[in-house]
Amino acid sequence: MNQAHLQKFDLTGRVALVTGASRGLGAAMARGLAQAGAEVILNGRDKAALEAQAESLRAEGLACRISAFDVTDGKAVEAAVAGLGPIDILLHNAGNQHRAPIEETTEEGWHSVIDTHLTALWRLSRLIVPGMKERRRGKVIATGSLASDLGRATITPYASAKGGLKMFIRALAVELGPWNIQCNAIGPGWFDTDMNKALLTNPDWLAMVQRRCPAGRYADPEEIAGTAVFLASPASDFVSGQLLFVDGGVTASMT
Repeated sequence: MNQAHLQKFDLTGRVALVTGASRGLGAAMARGLAQAGAEVILNGRDKAALEAQAESLRAEGLACRISAFDVTDGKAVEAAVAGLGPIDILLHNAGNQHRAPIEETTEEGWHSVIDTHLTALWRLSRLIVPGMKERRRGKVIATGSLASDLGRATITPYASAKGGLKMFIRALAVELGPWNIQCNAIGPGWFDTDMNKALLTNPDWLAMVQRRCPAGRYADPEEIAGTAVFLASPASDFVSGQLLFVDGGVTASMT
């Protein structure tokens, strides 16, 4: 690949807001964007955790700042976004889970998952997209899931949110295409993150992963960073409305 092609992955001069960036996949993707040259705004609810993550990035000479707010709090989101300045890349990664059979799924649990994954993406997009339209460029990226396409017992709120997220991205991609704004989602497979810690210690689950995933293993969070950089960069300027799985081949396999 020549230098001109490599420059298409350069994010110098771009500002990226990454939600759920204090740990796990959000932290890994934020680091990837910063390493590609972007100034990254780390978002989450835990200010101390964000500060620790920011210190880690600054120790590498990377540009970042923090903005602690709850993506499910409409007023807090509006106030925070108003003070952030122009955002070139919105990467919505904040997430949670509520595992229960349908008859044990609480209304509070349902709304918490839907609000965190899906409503927050709508809320952030409606506030940030107008600036992207004025500049006639922008990237909206959301973290989807295997559950965007595949069902699994006891996660109806999560699967509903991730399936809705996929279609939100597709509809938004059609709407914003005329303004040179690309909208895509990343579909992680099974990653070694805090959200999955309980599963990582379950031998039956690990055996299923080894059987079901052609790669035969969990992924390290760093393995998702390159996909985030691609979708945030000029290299993906003709890619829009897509859900790109990073799953070791799970969704390609019938086993």
